[in-house]
Amino acid sequence: MPAPILTPRKAAGHRPAPPRPADPVPPGGRFARSLRRNLTAHGFLIGAVICFATFSWYPMVREFLLAFQTTEGGETSWVGLDNFATVLDDPAFWQAWRNTLLFTVLALVLGFAVPFVAAVVINEFRHGKGYLRLLVYLPVMLPPVASVLLFKYLYDPGYGLLNEVAGFLGLPEQQWLQDPRTSMLSVVIASTWMNMGGAALIYLAALQSVPGELYEAAELDGAGLLRKIWHVTIPQTRLVLSLMLLMQIIATMQVFVEPFLLTGGAGPEGSTTTVVYLIYQYAFNFNDYGAAAALGLLLLVLLAGFSAAYVRLSRADDE
Repeated sequence: MPAPILTPRKAAGHRPAPPRPADPVPPGGRFARSLRRNLTAHGFLIGAVICFATFSWYPMVREFLLAFQTTEGGETSWVGLDNFATVLDDPAFWQAWRNTLLFTVLALVLGFAVPFVAAVVINEFRHGKGYLRLLVYLPVMLPPVASVLLFKYLYDPGYGLLNEVAGFLGLPEQQWLQDPRTSMLSVVIASTWMNMGGAALIYLAALQSVPGELYEAAELDGAGLLRKIWHVTIPQTRLVLSLMLLMQIIATMQVFVEPFLLTGGAGPEGSTTTVVYLIYQYAFNFNDYGAAAALGLLLLVLLAGFSAAYVRLSRADDE
């Protein structure tokens, strides 16, 4: 049976009824519905927050409290700034800061420049970049103890490879780790080799994002390799370079593993005693956790102040 033909007047009379407005959802119901939809995401988020609170935030708060407390006979009491006075009166305090600053400067000269140069060299190759990246990153994959044993063999004054090469070239042998004049430089060289892989890969990724047209324009202007690096590479990777500089300063100011394993921590005449190693001595050799926490808090304040100033200067420079 054919469908009835509706005239305009009849069609107007058969308009569908307007939709009924939905009942307002109470706020609690909306939150419960959102919670059910994102239950998995909230579960992972809660787990991450618990991990951070347990292993990061709680130790920081505990360290802050310990810096103003002392524990004797199992009883904890507040001592105000006595722990800070104890740390400042220690002759090793200033020596540790001098050694830490020296390590930071030397590590920046080598550890900041060498990975960048390695990344620039790898970026110039047209083939085999994957193998070169693996070769550069290989030291990072080695356990620190294995790397330290390797450098102990290299630095050994009796049968070490470096002294063997020096003797072959007619140069005098060196007491690399036993001489206060060369012990810190030896630690810096080992630390640079052990940690340069990650920084080199980050620099290489930044270099590969630089448009090739800029290098072609520089070549047309007669620029050589050094001028291209100075006028194209560095300006284009300035953000990555500044971020890596800040991270490396923070990391080198907290150096502990390399001097502890290579020279036993203090080194000859205390030449490799760092701030973090002094914290270790206060806590585990002297059982003075209050002084250790006070020194750690001083290091935290210094690094936080430096980071804030650096970020502020970088933001002002960008504006």
